[in-house]
Amino acid sequence: MGTADVGVGARGANPAGSGSDVALVTQVVLAERQGRDRGWWEQMAALYWPDSTVHLSWYNGDGSGFVAGSAAMARRGAVALHHMFAPVVHVRGDRAYVEASLAMRFQVDIDGVTGDLVSCTRLNYRLERRADVWGILSLDAVYEYATLTPSVPGQSIVIPPEELAGYRSSYAVLAWNIAREGRVPSQDELGDDRPEELADFYATVWTWLNAG
Repeated sequence: MGTADVGVGARGANPAGSGSDVALVTQVVLAERQGRDRGWWEQMAALYWPDSTVHLSWYNGDGSGFVAGSAAMARRGAVALHHMFAPVVHVRGDRAYVEASLAMRFQVDIDGVTGDLVSCTRLNYRLERRADVWGILSLDAVYEYATLTPSVPGQSIVIPPEELAGYRSSYAVLAWNIAREGRVPSQDELGDDRPEELADFYATVWTWLNAG
């Protein structure tokens, strides 16, 4: 079953809950990314429920661990910027689902040449309202593709093709750089290169949302 076939009738054409809930949920998602990019760790941490989960190419665990890991990366100088596009928000009672496309950009040094590594992804958030407060229950990234280009025109970066061969096409350059830094990249994240797994993920999301 293709992604476009999943849950169309259950979703309906209108993604909205009440206007106020859509606005509140949108602000939670945007504030989470703002905290990540600005190093406002307390703000970021406050938006995750204690039982939240996060699944990314470099991290799988709970929300608090994700915030701590992000802060540790920033202290090492690995600062990423997330250029987010307008999110789409679906609200059902005390549950909400948000998908937002973004381009994550950070600078890397490859053999003395500064490069811009850009990973294009879709962030998928599930949120719950508890005691009249919206918070993040899960964050899953869907990877589309990644690029690496020199920051200064006229320079060049060469990656031997065999070093990329073992990585997923949806985030090969990103995984390669994670491994180059001495960390272990996941090979099991959601990506457009595995459409059946992606269709199952979306089906699970719609089932969860409509059960709320």
